[in-house]
Amino acid sequence: MKSTIKAIYHRLLQNTNYKTHRYLFENFSIDNRLTGIVGPRGTGKTTLILQYINEKIEDKSKCIYVSLDNIYFSKNNLYEFITELYETEAIKTYFLDEVHKYKNWNQELKNIYDSFPDIHIVFSGSSSINLIKGTYDLSRRGIIFRIHGMSFREYLCFILYRHIPTLNFNEVLEPNNKKQQAIAAIPKLRGYFKDYLEKGYYPFIFEDELNYHQRIMNVLEKIIYEDISYYYNLKTNNLINFKKILSFLATIPPGDVSINRISKNIAIDNKTITNYVHILNETGLIRRININKSGSSLLKSKEKIFLENTNLYTAITNEIGYKTSIGTIRELFFINMVQNAGKHIYYSDIGDYEIDGMYFEIGGKKKKKNQIKNYLKSSYIVKDDILYGEKRVIPLYLFGFLY
Repeated sequence: MKSTIKAIYHRLLQNTNYKTHRYLFENFSIDNRLTGIVGPRGTGKTTLILQYINEKIEDKSKCIYVSLDNIYFSKNNLYEFITELYETEAIKTYFLDEVHKYKNWNQELKNIYDSFPDIHIVFSGSSSINLIKGTYDLSRRGIIFRIHGMSFREYLCFILYRHIPTLNFNEVLEPNNKKQQAIAAIPKLRGYFKDYLEKGYYPFIFEDELNYHQRIMNVLEKIIYEDISYYYNLKTNNLINFKKILSFLATIPPGDVSINRISKNIAIDNKTITNYVHILNETGLIRRININKSGSSLLKSKEKIFLENTNLYTAITNEIGYKTSIGTIRELFFINMVQNAGKHIYYSDIGDYEIDGMYFEIGGKKKKKNQIKNYLKSSYIVKDDILYGEKRVIPLYLFGFLY
């Protein structure tokens, strides 16, 4: 069976020839003895690992890639697998994909790390509360990288086969600087942006565009019926409620949602819905935005709950036959890009959102400054359907260049 695993490893390497890389690739390294890559399903973790082996590791016979969802590991021990390869072939670098599929993975990785002081372990897994908790102890031994779906900038890099630099947050706020002008000059930019909002967040768009939304729904099914079912030990007849919650979120404006409203719609008690929403958040299917308050006022304030990204939103609305809302899409893109870039974002009564003490109102090209006119020194209008900004007016697509 080990020979079969090695054959799979070499076959995968031979078929990984992408010229463009995910944003994490540039800063990714395995200098630490223990390195983790954590992110939602479908964001390109496996491809990143295989690209790294292809391009960064000189002697590929001294390392191995293996997915721990391989049937071999249903009856065989990972520790013994590594011991065998270490002692018979002197393999000292192990790329372990889908670790969350292997029972007691975090304890076993710690044992391997402590028992073999001269090997390097790279592991990857999909987002789940179990996986995130499992990385806490491991992060003291190594480093954990987190990967998100593609930014609009990355999507353009893949489409155009060229490098496009990122913008930092201040460069987005500064109107019509040189970087912004270079971006605005890209032919068909607004057309590409509309395409991205519908089909551009997951890298597998470049493998099968025709069935892209169906593949998203397949990813959703796997998260619910495999990841959530396994890690949270939920009965199968309860899992359909996660799809009901997601479908409900796709049909209402994000500001109109509350745990109580979801509870009434799904006909399940508030405590259970609160737990389910927490699970959906931890598994990367939704985003939760609170108002910027502290203490007891935060506990009492309601929150906005979004589906995780615009493509997931479109896939679900297509599935249930519901018309998408451009307002929801705009807001979802904005918070998605800002959060993925590592910024803290809150919803606000002044504009739509607050970031670093500044307020942002999201809308189309006809959006006026009325709502923020008394806060102009710290407020911005973010407009869709424009190429160039001006003072206190920012094109929406620019937030897709933050990472």
